[in-house]
Amino acid sequence: MEKSKKSVENNRNLVPIFVMGKRYDVPDSLTIQKAMEYAGYQLIRGCGCRGGICGACGTIYRFPNDYKLYYGLACQTVVEPNMYITQIPFFPANKAAYDLEELEPTGEVIAKLYPEIFKCMGCNNCTLSCPMDIKVMDYMAMALSGDIEKAATLSFDCVMCGLCSARCPAEEAQYNIGILARRLYGRHILPKAEHLQKRVEQVEEGRYEVMLKELMKSNKDTLMELYTKRQMEPDNVDEMWEPDEKGYL
Repeated sequence: MEKSKKSVENNRNLVPIFVMGKRYDVPDSLTIQKAMEYAGYQLIRGCGCRGGICGACGTIYRFPNDYKLYYGLACQTVVEPNMYITQIPFFPANKAAYDLEELEPTGEVIAKLYPEIFKCMGCNNCTLSCPMDIKVMDYMAMALSGDIEKAATLSFDCVMCGLCSARCPAEEAQYNIGILARRLYGRHILPKAEHLQKRVEQVEEGRYEVMLKELMKSNKDTLMELYTKRQMEPDNVDEMWEPDEKGYL
């Protein structure tokens, strides 16, 4: 068994990385997250979705003789030789409490809830530290000017990792301001989808009560069979496609 393990190791290109100052030799094909687990770390926090969506694994790293700080998500960033790696633990940022129904989609509302937005120095650290390559400073400027749609659009890919806030000398919570802009846009500006409203009305009228009760009474095997035999929507189909069984539409 030991011989087999050594054989596998010999077939891999190992590179040195440093986690919290300690050196580990890891395969160069691994992401930072997988490399840390390879090195023996048991990740119980900062490793949510493992797919670049949840933003839990915000990471800062640096190379010897390089003044620059680099940023990434540990689940997406592949290791490089002589990386000095530190994962950013969660820390709370200013998060305003509000009732979305009572708000107006204006820059004044955002400024009232997050007055620190006026402290922006224009340093662009927020944009430079974003692992999603979002123009953070730009959407903050749009939010302040009252262009809620633009702020929502520019911040759409935000994964709420908090790296922008961690590096902001003005102590702003950019990601919380971005999600407020998206909520304002979705609730008060974006036109309502007519087909969604129709479906909500059908749900409220009890159209699906019988079907749901049948499913709730079914055992696991029946549910698995229904799931595996369901008709899948074909690839590249137009919006007029409907399944053969229309009883639940």
